[in-house]
Amino acid sequence: MTDAAPNRSPEQNNVPGLPLRNLAGFTHRWVDAEGIRLHAVEGGRSSGPTVVLLAGFPQTWWAWHKAMPRLAERFHVIAVDLPGQGHSDRPQGGYDTHTAASRVQAALTALNVPKYWLVAHDIGACVAFSLALRYPDRLHGVALLDAGIPGITLPDAIPTDPERAWKTWHLAFHLVPELPETLITGRERDYVGWFLRVKTLSPNTFDSADIDHYAAAIAAGGGLRASLAYFRDAAESARKNQDTLARRGHLTIPVLGISSSHGSIPDMAAAISPWAENVTGVVIPQAGHFIPDEQPDATVDALTAFIDHTRAG
Repeated sequence: MTDAAPNRSPEQNNVPGLPLRNLAGFTHRWVDAEGIRLHAVEGGRSSGPTVVLLAGFPQTWWAWHKAMPRLAERFHVIAVDLPGQGHSDRPQGGYDTHTAASRVQAALTALNVPKYWLVAHDIGACVAFSLALRYPDRLHGVALLDAGIPGITLPDAIPTDPERAWKTWHLAFHLVPELPETLITGRERDYVGWFLRVKTLSPNTFDSADIDHYAAAIAAGGGLRASLAYFRDAAESARKNQDTLARRGHLTIPVLGISSSHGSIPDMAAAISPWAENVTGVVIPQAGHFIPDEQPDATVDALTAFIDHTRAG
């Protein structure tokens, strides 16, 4: 598999201000994807089935670092930074989930991946749902973790009950022009740290280095703009999801909805089932929103069972 710039070092491919984080047994890749470069981290069994991982807000591919070593024991694993995320390029536009999905698929084509299992959390799951709609022939199946998918599982209204509002208040805040940038710039660590502490069942899930990494990813050039753009393009994402479903009908590939005991979407499988024909679900205990970080072994067990069951027919 080839990099977009094989004669350049990882440092030269790097986003200024965002140090690379390495994971034993995995290699950094940069590939062309419809005019931008996407960053991927690859490892595991090259002869095994391919599992592709996508992360959400406010994370990067590092969201999967606790699960990747175990997945690599059986699978060919590729964690991809979405457009605008981590060490991928931060284009000015194209953050609706269908455009992002097209770019992710272009990256996987460049990495010579013909067909794969797609596993995604939060914003990554929003992109994954749109990718499954557009490229079902490229997927064996898709697992979606605790995500408000535009037009599918995203609530139509933000609750005002304080017991629930803290989970979704930011969906409206991120839509306000200029104000989030004004309030967050220079305080990225405070902002990111709030999500990582409050939306986990255990506030000690993320250590200081993790918070530093995710804050740096948002603070690095274009990172905040790109992060907010996924929320600001949500209405377009919802429209494209609904239009595609109207044209093509329901998803027919196997779908696994993964919820958690203390997450944002209580039952992902039930929320997705009106739009897909083959949906199963699992609830991971003792976890909040950041399931792969909070319960990596249970996450890997659920994914492995889903893949094994689907492959067995």
